[in-house]
Amino acid sequence: MGTLNLAMAMEAVPVSLPKGFQQIYEEHSGVVLKAALRVTGNMADAEDVLQTVFMRVLNQPEGFQAGAAPEAYLRRAATNAAIDVLRRRGTAREVDLEARQHSGKESTAYQKERVRQALAKLPKDDAELFVLRNLDGFSYDELAAMFGIERGTVASRLHRIREALRALIGE
Repeated sequence: MGTLNLAMAMEAVPVSLPKGFQQIYEEHSGVVLKAALRVTGNMADAEDVLQTVFMRVLNQPEGFQAGAAPEAYLRRAATNAAIDVLRRRGTAREVDLEARQHSGKESTAYQKERVRQALAKLPKDDAELFVLRNLDGFSYDELAAMFGIERGTVASRLHRIREALRALIGE
Protein backbone atom coordinates (compact mmCIF):
# COMPACT_ATOMS: atom_id res chain seq x y z
CA MET A 1 0.00 0.00 0.00
CA GLY A 2 1.46 3.40 -0.99
CA THR A 3 2.05 6.17 1.52
CA LEU A 4 -0.85 8.22 0.19
CA ASN A 5 -3.24 5.27 0.40
CA LEU A 6 -2.01 4.46 3.90
CA ALA A 7 -2.50 8.06 5.01
CA MET A 8 -6.01 8.13 3.55
CA ALA A 9 -6.91 4.87 5.26
CA MET A 10 -5.90 6.13 8.70
CA GLU A 11 -8.55 7.46 11.01
CA ALA A 12 -8.32 11.02 12.24
CA VAL A 13 -7.04 11.15 15.78
CA PRO A 14 -8.63 13.85 17.88
CA VAL A 15 -6.10 16.28 19.29
CA SER A 16 -6.73 17.68 22.72
CA LEU A 17 -5.38 21.14 23.28
CA PRO A 18 -4.34 22.36 26.72
CA LYS A 19 -7.02 24.24 28.62
CA GLY A 20 -7.19 27.85 27.52
CA PHE A 21 -4.98 27.43 24.44
CA GLN A 22 -7.78 28.20 21.98
CA GLN A 23 -8.66 31.38 23.86
CA ILE A 24 -5.01 32.50 23.95
CA TYR A 25 -4.71 31.83 20.23
CA GLU A 26 -7.91 33.69 19.37
CA GLU A 27 -7.02 36.70 21.53
CA HIS A 28 -3.38 37.06 20.51
CA SER A 29 -2.80 35.50 17.08
CA GLY A 30 -3.46 38.81 15.35
CA VAL A 31 -0.83 40.60 17.45
CA VAL A 32 1.70 37.83 16.80
CA LEU A 33 1.04 37.86 13.05
CA LYS A 34 1.25 41.66 12.86
CA ALA A 35 4.54 41.76 14.81
CA ALA A 36 6.00 39.03 12.60
CA LEU A 37 4.88 40.77 9.42
CA ARG A 38 6.46 44.07 10.49
CA VAL A 39 9.79 42.32 11.01
CA THR A 40 9.82 39.93 8.05
CA GLY A 41 7.90 42.03 5.52
CA ASN A 42 6.49 38.84 4.05
CA MET A 43 3.12 37.23 4.82
CA ALA A 44 4.34 33.67 4.26
CA ASP A 45 7.22 34.19 6.69
CA ALA A 46 4.89 35.90 9.17
CA GLU A 47 2.52 32.91 9.05
CA ASP A 48 5.48 30.59 9.70
CA VAL A 49 6.38 32.72 12.71
CA LEU A 50 2.77 32.57 13.95
CA GLN A 51 2.87 28.80 13.76
CA THR A 52 6.28 28.64 15.44
CA VAL A 53 5.23 30.86 18.35
CA PHE A 54 2.07 28.91 19.09
CA MET A 55 3.81 25.54 18.68
CA ARG A 56 6.29 26.73 21.32
CA VAL A 57 3.35 27.69 23.54
CA LEU A 58 1.88 24.21 23.06
CA ASN A 59 5.20 22.55 23.85
CA GLN A 60 5.77 24.36 27.14
CA PRO A 61 5.98 21.54 29.66
CA GLU A 62 4.07 23.33 32.41
CA GLY A 63 1.61 25.15 30.20
CA PHE A 64 1.64 28.73 29.02
CA GLN A 65 3.16 30.98 31.70
CA ALA A 66 3.22 34.57 30.43
CA GLY A 67 2.44 36.19 33.74
CA ALA A 68 0.29 39.29 33.75
CA ALA A 69 1.23 40.37 30.22
CA PRO A 70 0.61 37.58 27.70
CA GLU A 71 0.39 40.02 24.77
CA ALA A 72 3.83 41.50 25.49
CA TYR A 73 5.27 38.01 25.97
CA LEU A 74 3.83 36.75 22.67
CA ARG A 75 4.86 39.89 20.79
CA ARG A 76 8.42 39.41 22.04
CA ALA A 77 8.31 35.73 21.09
CA ALA A 78 7.09 36.71 17.61
CA THR A 79 9.88 39.26 17.27
CA ASN A 80 12.49 36.66 18.21
CA ALA A 81 11.09 34.06 15.84
CA ALA A 82 10.88 36.65 13.03
CA ILE A 83 14.51 37.64 13.57
CA ASP A 84 15.40 33.96 13.32
CA VAL A 85 13.59 33.85 9.97
CA LEU A 86 15.59 36.87 8.77
CA ARG A 87 18.81 35.16 9.81
CA ARG A 88 17.90 31.94 7.98
CA ARG A 89 16.85 33.94 4.95
CA GLY A 90 20.27 35.64 5.07
CA THR A 91 21.57 36.45 1.67
CA ALA A 92 19.07 34.21 -0.09
CA ARG A 93 17.06 37.32 -0.94
CA GLU A 94 19.81 39.66 -2.03
CA VAL A 95 18.38 42.76 -3.63
CA ASP A 96 19.58 43.45 -7.16
CA LEU A 97 20.50 47.13 -7.19
CA GLU A 98 20.38 47.39 -10.97
CA ALA A 99 16.92 45.84 -11.21
CA ARG A 100 15.38 48.38 -8.82
CA GLN A 101 13.99 51.66 -9.96
CA HIS A 102 14.55 54.07 -7.10
CA SER A 103 11.24 55.85 -7.15
CA GLY A 104 8.41 56.09 -4.67
CA LYS A 105 7.13 52.84 -3.26
CA GLU A 106 9.85 50.62 -4.76
CA SER A 107 12.50 52.76 -3.12
CA THR A 108 10.78 52.38 0.25
CA ALA A 109 10.48 48.61 -0.22
CA TYR A 110 14.15 48.46 -1.12
CA GLN A 111 15.11 50.43 1.99
CA LYS A 112 12.98 48.21 4.24
CA GLU A 113 14.64 45.11 2.79
CA ARG A 114 18.08 46.62 3.44
CA VAL A 115 17.09 47.25 7.08
CA ARG A 116 15.86 43.66 7.39
CA GLN A 117 19.15 42.35 6.00
CA ALA A 118 21.10 44.55 8.41
CA LEU A 119 18.95 43.42 11.37
CA ALA A 120 19.77 39.82 10.51
CA LYS A 121 23.47 40.63 10.94
CA LEU A 122 23.10 42.14 14.43
CA PRO A 123 23.40 40.11 17.64
CA LYS A 124 19.96 38.69 18.43
CA ASP A 125 19.41 40.75 21.61
CA ASP A 126 20.28 43.96 19.77
CA ALA A 127 17.95 43.17 16.88
CA GLU A 128 15.18 42.32 19.32
CA LEU A 129 15.67 45.53 21.31
CA PHE A 130 15.62 47.62 18.13
CA VAL A 131 12.47 45.96 16.78
CA LEU A 132 10.59 46.15 20.07
CA ARG A 133 11.35 49.87 20.36
CA ASN A 134 11.03 51.01 16.75
CA LEU A 135 8.40 48.68 15.32
CA ASP A 136 6.36 47.65 18.35
CA GLY A 137 6.62 50.98 20.17
CA PHE A 138 7.66 49.76 23.60
CA SER A 139 8.86 52.56 25.87
CA TYR A 140 12.37 52.73 27.32
CA ASP A 141 10.93 51.87 30.74
CA GLU A 142 9.08 48.82 29.39
CA LEU A 143 12.23 47.64 27.59
CA ALA A 144 14.32 48.15 30.71
CA ALA A 145 11.93 45.93 32.66
CA MET A 146 11.81 43.30 29.89
CA PHE A 147 15.58 43.06 29.51
CA GLY A 148 16.40 43.58 33.19
CA ILE A 149 18.60 46.61 32.54
CA GLU A 150 18.55 50.31 33.44
CA ARG A 151 16.62 52.82 31.34
CA GLY A 152 19.85 54.65 30.49
CA THR A 153 21.38 51.40 29.29
CA VAL A 154 18.43 50.93 26.96
CA ALA A 155 19.02 54.40 25.50
CA SER A 156 22.75 53.88 24.99
CA ARG A 157 22.29 50.41 23.49
CA LEU A 158 19.67 51.71 21.08
CA HIS A 159 22.02 54.49 20.03
CA ARG A 160 24.82 51.97 19.35
CA ILE A 161 22.39 49.70 17.51
CA ARG A 162 21.24 52.55 15.25
CA GLU A 163 24.88 53.39 14.49
CA ALA A 164 25.62 49.73 13.67
CA LEU A 165 22.59 49.58 11.38
CA ARG A 166 23.67 52.76 9.58
CA ALA A 167 27.11 51.24 9.04
CA LEU A 168 25.64 47.94 7.78
CA ILE A 169 23.18 49.65 5.45
CA GLY A 170 25.88 51.95 4.12
CA GLU A 171 28.10 48.99 3.17
